[in-house]
Amino acid sequence: MTEALPPPPRKSPLRRTPMPLAPSALRSRAALGLAVAAAEGRFALQHCADCGAISWPPRDACGACLSERLDWQDTDPGGVVLAETVARATPDPFWRGQPPSRVGTVRLDAGLSVMAHLHGEVARGDRVRMAAMIDAAGQGVMMAMPVKPGPNAHDDGVQRALTAHPHHRRILITDARAPEALPLARALLDAGAAEVTAGEAEPWRPNPARQALLAAGVRLMPLDPTDARSTRELAGEIGGRIEIVIHNARFTRPGPLAMGRDTVFAAEAMQAMPLGLMRLAQAFGPVLMTRAEDGVRNAVAWVNVLPVEALTPRPGYAAHSAAAAAALSLSRSLRAELRGAGIRTAHVFHGPLDDDWHRALPPPKVAPGALARGIVDALSRGLEEAFVGDIARDIASRWARDPEVLIRETTGGGAVL
Repeated sequence: MTEALPPPPRKSPLRRTPMPLAPSALRSRAALGLAVAAAEGRFALQHCADCGAISWPPRDACGACLSERLDWQDTDPGGVVLAETVARATPDPFWRGQPPSRVGTVRLDAGLSVMAHLHGEVARGDRVRMAAMIDAAGQGVMMAMPVKPGPNAHDDGVQRALTAHPHHRRILITDARAPEALPLARALLDAGAAEVTAGEAEPWRPNPARQALLAAGVRLMPLDPTDARSTRELAGEIGGRIEIVIHNARFTRPGPLAMGRDTVFAAEAMQAMPLGLMRLAQAFGPVLMTRAEDGVRNAVAWVNVLPVEALTPRPGYAAHSAAAAAALSLSRSLRAELRGAGIRTAHVFHGPLDDDWHRALPPPKVAPGALARGIVDALSRGLEEAFVGDIARDIASRWARDPEVLIRETTGGGAVL
């Protein structure tokens, strides 16, 4: 059983913060399929479309029939650990600064053997559940997990390094007024977060959840993502204490494009979503990147909470869809920049929320509590692409098959959102 990770002591101001490093990111184009599956929490391997053979390691042609039609498909994650070893010395600069690495050979129920990281609760001869995860370089790796994990399994050193579990982390939620802010703060604290701070724009405005947030132990601080000065001031005050940023600020207003009368709401949406993300990244990004190797409380993740309209526009929500798409594009650029320091950038897409701005839309809708649980689950599992709600999951499935067909469906050529 994994021992519970004790709270870290206060950091000495005299102790040097290690330089953030990342493992090698060199992979073949074929191998990138594992990272794509891992980002969504799926265990997938290459399957030959002609003979059905399963391939590992990734390759460009089937080893059984030489067909080039190899597709990444979800695969049975069960297996047995055949052998294990501990790597204690390495010439790689990243691994030299890490604890000894325990790896093993796992015989999959699918019929082939793979090398994988071993969770501390598994040993030679054990049944395991394989998981594909994203490492500090943003690439896919395999980890053998216990079939029945203990209560502190998330504190295993390797699993903690491959995820962004909230335990002992200090977290910033950028919008305390969002409907999911209160259940999200509570879920993070229940998961063991050391401290949750929520940004509150214009504190003089009524916030129905304010007292409940304070009662839950959340620290409220002034933060307006539409104001560069506000973001800089907060980053200067608490930036060195934050390990996870959850950017959930958004501006939702229904309205068509051609029949609209002005661009006021569009400007507000752009200020809150893509430009707000840009201001926050410029204020908090540099300090996060310097603390990616700062012990137990190292900076680990940036989460952008996005409506699924970021993938395909919703008629009647033109400006909202455009702002979401722009925010997603910026977030992908941010991911590339933060990845160099070993910090993951996660996208949590959600369907229409059960709020006043989506009242005219039919169900199913996403309850704020469900969105909060989805965000914490993405952090706990180290996901980079998560979808909350039936509509978001359906859109993700159709987007993966053919984005152009999906766009035609959702904009009047067939099915609707």
